[in-house]
Amino acid sequence: MHNKTIAELSAALASGEVSSVALTEHFLARIKRLDPELNSFVTVTAEQALADAAAADAARAEGSAGPLTGVPFAHKDIFCTEGVKTACGSKMLDNFIAPYDAAVVSKMKAAGMVMLGKTNMDEFAMGSSNETSFYGPVKNPWDKERVPGGSSGGSAAAVAARLAPMATGTDTGGSIRQPASLCGITGLKPTYGRVSRYGMIAFASSLDQAGPMARSAEDCALMLQLMAGFDERDSTSLENEVPDYSKGLNNSLEGLRIGLPKEYFGEGLDPEVAKVIETAIEEYKKMGATVKEISLPNTHLAVPAYYIVAPAECSSNLSRMDGVRFGHRCDDPKNLEDLYSRSRGEGFGEEVKRRILVGAYALSAGYYDAYYIKAQQIRHLISDDFKAAFTEVDLIMGPTTPSTAFNVGEKSKDPISMYLSDIYTISANLAGLPGLSLPAGFAQNMPVGLQVIGNYFDEARLLNVAHRFQQETTWHQQTPAGIE
Repeated sequence: MHNKTIAELSAALASGEVSSVALTEHFLARIKRLDPELNSFVTVTAEQALADAAAADAARAEGSAGPLTGVPFAHKDIFCTEGVKTACGSKMLDNFIAPYDAAVVSKMKAAGMVMLGKTNMDEFAMGSSNETSFYGPVKNPWDKERVPGGSSGGSAAAVAARLAPMATGTDTGGSIRQPASLCGITGLKPTYGRVSRYGMIAFASSLDQAGPMARSAEDCALMLQLMAGFDERDSTSLENEVPDYSKGLNNSLEGLRIGLPKEYFGEGLDPEVAKVIETAIEEYKKMGATVKEISLPNTHLAVPAYYIVAPAECSSNLSRMDGVRFGHRCDDPKNLEDLYSRSRGEGFGEEVKRRILVGAYALSAGYYDAYYIKAQQIRHLISDDFKAAFTEVDLIMGPTTPSTAFNVGEKSKDPISMYLSDIYTISANLAGLPGLSLPAGFAQNMPVGLQVIGNYFDEARLLNVAHRFQQETTWHQQTPAGIE
């Protein structure tokens, strides 16, 4: 059962081939057996999952079930989940039991889906390898000496290892797409504002966006259907009609105009990764698409602009975690200043501290105009590059990452090298555009992801383009050795 897609599991539940309780027990057993080596879960909610599965079976017996009722899944540990620890990969929130549900959590509960647990992640979503987690690094199921990517590395590893049919993720600078690429699954970052951020612990509020991570584009379409929609509780949520994402999955690609940014195929791209991407694009040509080289001239400024904007916003968002209202509190503080400094010093890890300091500096008097305002101006230039490109092409393709998964510890002492692993994904966040990564092949025996970037609210086209590729290839069906 663990090799079935969400669509197949839904059909199996509807036909009575399997019960939700049996399915949930199957995945819980896999987590218990395989996850100690992968470390993809922070919390496993076995008792609650079995109770929810029993309720789902009862709903099906009564005829009141929806299409995804009883299907198991996992939440990234960044979504507040009532009564369940929501630590965001941190020591600071290691004792935080969420008192309410995030919007995404509520929607999946209402659909009758069964949460297996909360997945590991980089601390406060700050990282590209899942090595900054307070709970230890997650291992890549394809090679346990390598990272799964981050910050949604726990979700990506869990889906790749067939510990869950799908998982939620969040993407601030590539944190859905990059781990999806490194773990050989499909991951979608929707248009900014498409999915409510209510109850999602904030890293950088103008960049964060939740999205689905699953094996196939068809599964991501089913999940986005649940997740998307306006939410008045989120001031960044946009009132835009949610289409039927599954309806156009099989649409023809005849005449589709694909843009290939020359900046995505130059220095820094692994030659073997480039070959995989070029082969995938040839497949699209066979399906009737046309290809054109384009330019996104400000791409080289995306990483430096992002690492001003994101730290500035995180320094503001994390200021509430001071040892007073909630979160880690130091022992025996001498006074209020000691309480603040030691609680934050003990509660935050090195990468989070680094970004808070950078952000506070960029926002300080005398440097605000020189750094933060300048970064926002660059952000507009990057957005303008995409607007110009979409007058010539329908969507943009290229590699998701410049290389395959790197070794655990390889880049942890070199933040700049780590940051550059997101060089192809960050621009979409700065512009607020939707982006998707799908499995396109292998290099050095590790998965390679093809990134597709669309215009605003063009998720349906991205899913269609990915689905048609997955009908012609089997890369998304490949399974890591030892986890069959």
